[in-house]
Order: sequence, then C-alpha cells, then structure tokens
Amino acid sequence: MGVVTISASYGAGGHEIGPAVAKQLGLPFLDRAIPAGVARKLGVPMHDVEGKDEAVHSGLWRVFASMAAAPDFAGSAGAGTSIADERLLREHTEEVLREIAAGAGGVVLGRAGAIVLADAPNALHVRLDGPAPARAAAHARIAGIDAEAAMRDLRDNDSARHAYVRHFYRKDATDARHYHLVIDSCALSWDVVTDLIVAAAKSRGVTA
Repeated sequence: MGVVTISASYGAGGHEIGPAVAKQLGLPFLDRAIPAGVARKLGVPMHDVEGKDEAVHSGLWRVFASMAAAPDFAGSAGAGTSIADERLLREHTEEVLREIAAGAGGVVLGRAGAIVLADAPNALHVRLDGPAPARAAAHARIAGIDAEAAMRDLRDNDSARHAYVRHFYRKDATDARHYHLVIDSCALSWDVVTDLIVAAAKSRGVTA
C-alpha cells in the first residue's frame, strides 16, 4: 500500500503519466474518485463538486485564475461560493486524501496532495514541470490545437492550479521542498518519467 501524489504543470503529462504509474504499481489512479468522495461527504451531486475541483478548470477556479496575480486573495470566494463552502470543500477533500493514504492507497493527481499528505508514511510526492513552450507544444499535439491556443490554455490552467494551492494553503505549488522528486517531463520521454517515479515509489515502500 501507499500513495503517490503528482503535482503537474499544465502540459507536463500528469494525466498520462499518473495512470501509467498506477498501472505499473498495481494501484488505482484516483482522479475522478476524489470529487466523487467529496460529493458523498457533502451530500451534493458530483457535478457541484467538479465545478470547484482543482483538476477541472471551471467554476471557482476561473475566478481564482483571474486573481492569481494579486498579492494576496486568500479569503476571497468565487461568485455564489461562500467562505463556509470553500472550507467544507477543502476539509472534505483533505479527508478523502487521508482516507486514500490510510487505506488501499493509490496515485493522486493534484489537489495539493503533497501538502495535505506531507507526513503520510509510504508516500512519494512528485512534481512534473518543464519550460512553458515545451509544455504548450505537448498540449497542442495531444489536443490537436494550434500553438497560440495551447499557450493560452497553459497560462489559464497554470494560474488556476497555482491559485488553488495558494488560496487554500498559502504555499507555492512549484516549491521543490514539497516533493521527493521533481522531474522535467518535457526533457525525458513519459515512459522514462513513469519508470523513474515507479522506482522511487518502490523505494519509499509504495506497493500494491
């Protein structure tokens, strides 16, 4: 058992590498399971949580993205979202992450997993990043869009993901101190990146 948390900049391959790591380790990839678990705890439809989930660039996080350049917007809420709503969302997301780590384990993408589970035993925390032009090019290939649209997506999504961590935890998602392993996934093939993460996870005691 154990957990691998992956924090990935947009276009760094998180959605491709995460499932590949999970498959090699024999663990579940728990991307959509997290908002589903939060929805159960809140007693609301899953789409209500997905609109405010860090992995989905919509709803609240579009507001966060527009505010990411501000010196400090902690405590600000999106339209129709109260401070109490935000607190419950954060608390229940953290509960789901801790239940995963304490239970059967898995591979988690985003949701500030490295910060929430910083003290979890049998855990590996990974950051995937790379130069913005290389990440935009990778996104353009996968999405089948032009370079300008890919760079626009990258800027918007990077801002939203950075804002999620900054807003809830007052921390910098790019700070290497949060992670055991930081990889430029644009400089290496994603197969090689996957193998590196799997080897590091096993060294941390993460097993099926």
